[in-house]
Amino acid sequence: MNTECNTPLQATAEAATDARGPALLALARAAISTALGQPMAADASAAWLQDPGACFVTLTQAGQLRGCIGSLQARRSLLADVKANAVAAALQDPRFAPLGLAELPHTEIEVSVLSPMQPLAFTDEADALAHLRPGVDGVVFGYKAYRSTFLPQVWEQLPDRLDFMAHLKQKAGLPPHFWAPGVRLQCYTVTKFKEGTLS
Repeated sequence: MNTECNTPLQATAEAATDARGPALLALARAAISTALGQPMAADASAAWLQDPGACFVTLTQAGQLRGCIGSLQARRSLLADVKANAVAAALQDPRFAPLGLAELPHTEIEVSVLSPMQPLAFTDEADALAHLRPGVDGVVFGYKAYRSTFLPQVWEQLPDRLDFMAHLKQKAGLPPHFWAPGVRLQCYTVTKFKEGTLS
C-alpha cells in the first residue's frame, strides 16, 4: 500500500549514526533526477539494500512539504522501495504538481525506514489512546474499507492523543468522533534520514 504522509520529517541523532542514510538519500535523489531526464548514478551495491523494506520519501522546499509517498509494509527490496517512492513523491503525490527539474537543486530529500507493523490490543478508544506513545509511534487506523496512517512526526503538530486520533479518522474519511468495535490499529516506528544532517 502506498500512501501520503502529512508532515516533513526531522532527522534524529540516531539516524545520523546509521550508515544506511547516505546510501538511501543518494539513491532517492538519483532516482528522481533520472526520472526527470537527468540520469544520475548512485551506489546500490550494499547487500542490505536487497533485504525487504518499507520506507517513506519526503520532499521539502524551504521547510515546506513538496511531496511524500511511502509504503507501510515491506513487499519488495528496500532498494526498489526507496527508488519507487522517491519518484512517486516527486511526480505522483496528488496534492502537488509534478516536481520540475529546475526545482530539484532546491529540494531536500528525507527517507524514513519503517519497522515491521505491530497490532495494538485495546478494549475501547480510551484504552487505545492510553497505549499510544506520542512522538514514537506511527499509527495505522483501519475500519472496514477505511484506512489511514500518520508517521510519528505528525505528533509534532498533533501532540494530544485524542486530537491525533480524530485527525487520523478524518484522514481515513470518517467523522472525528467515530468509533466502532471493528476498528483496528497498528503501530510502527521509523528511522529517519535527511539530507544535510548526516555526518
